Amino acid sequence: MSGTALVSDTAMVMAAGLGTRMLPLTAGTPKPLIEVGGKKLIDYMIEHLADAGIEKAVVNVHYLPDQVEAYLRTRQHPSVAFSDERDLLLETGGGMVKAWRSGLLPDPFYCLNSDNIWIDGPRNTLLDLSDAWDAERMDALLLLVPRERAFEHRGKGDFHLEADGRLRRRAKDEDSAPYIFIGAQIASHRLLRDAPDGPFSTNVLWDRALAEGRLYGVVHAGEWFDLGTPEAIAPAEARLERA
Repeated sequence: MSGTALVSDTAMVMAAGLGTRMLPLTAGTPKPLIEVGGKKLIDYMIEHLADAGIEKAVVNVHYLPDQVEAYLRTRQHPSVAFSDERDLLLETGGGMVKAWRSGLLPDPFYCLNSDNIWIDGPRNTLLDLSDAWDAERMDALLLLVPRERAFEHRGKGDFHLEADGRLRRRAKDEDSAPYIFIGAQIASHRLLRDAPDGPFSTNVLWDRALAEGRLYGVVHAGEWFDLGTPEAIAPAEARLERA
C-alpha cells in the first residue's frame, strides 16, 4: 500500500441482492458467494479493502443471509459487521441509509458492490478514490470505467464526465455515454440527509447531488468485469487468466 491517506476506515459492501439474473446459480447460493476464477465474488472486494488498509467492512444481508454471514464471520482483516435486511430488502439507497442510521457508517465511507470484479491499475483503486475526494465540493465520488474497458457489459453507458470531474447523466435521447458506474463510490452523510424510509435506489440521492453540482466521478485505471449472468463467467475467467 502507498502512503496515500485513506478518507475512511470503513466500507459498506452490498451483498443483499437476490441475484435473479444469475439463476440458476443463485437458486441455492447468494451471488456474492458464486465462484469466478477460483474465488468467491465477495472475496475480490474484501481483498481490495484489505490491500488498501481499510479496517472495517459493513456487509448488508437479505437473500440466504446465513450463508453470507457464516462465510465472513471468520474474517480478521478487515473486520466485518452486518447490516441485517432479512425482514425487508432495502435496495442500494435504503441499504446505505439503514446502515448509516444504525451508526455503522462514518462520514465519509466507501461503498462497494460485491457482485462484480475489477482489476487494479498501477495501484489500489480505492487509493485513487481517496486522492480525488473533496468533502467541500462532493456528496459522492463514483468510480467509472470507459465502455471499452467494461468487459461483458451490454449497457449504453451511464455518465458523461466534465472537465472539473462533475458528472452528467446520459440523456434519454442519447444513444450512449462514455462512462459506466462500476459499483464503487465514496459517499458522505450529506448525500444521505432527508432520505426516504424503506427501499429505494441510490439514484434518488444521486439525482439530488447532480442537481446541486455535487456528484463527481473518477476514472478507474484498470479493467472491469460485469458478472450479470452465468454466461459472463467463462469470458471473465479467460480474461482474468491473461491479466
